Amino acid sequence: MKIKPADTWFSKCVRHSKNWTSEKCGSVHEPGSMGMHTSHIVPRRYRALRWSVSNVQCLCFPCHKWFGSEPYESGLWIRKFIGDGMMDLLIEKKNQTIKVTKAEEKEIAAHYRKEYNRMVSENDNDFDSWQ
Repeated sequence: MKIKPADTWFSKCVRHSKNWTSEKCGSVHEPGSMGMHTSHIVPRRYRALRWSVSNVQCLCFPCHKWFGSEPYESGLWIRKFIGDGMMDLLIEKKNQTIKVTKAEEKEIAAHYRKEYNRMVSENDNDFDSWQ
């Protein structure tokens, strides 16, 4: 799946908000390193959740690899991590059909670029989700 500017800026916000720390193992990486990933709980192809803060976690490369290769174990872990209520909400949102135009994708990218720059300049870890 192609990485778009909206994905890039969203990922920067997520990783910055988690202090470049893996939410599974606790390993910390240098800002900007390739070793920390934004991992989607519900796959990115479900556009209703692609840029939603509630659908992502910050994982180091080994944890992200584990999350994708061990569906049963990672499913149990993520349910415990985010809770049954949030998991049910994500599944409900996954089933919504959302069309995002190229213009809206540009707006999403601009929103997250602005949020990222604000977070860095204000040394803040919170950001507003586009959705």
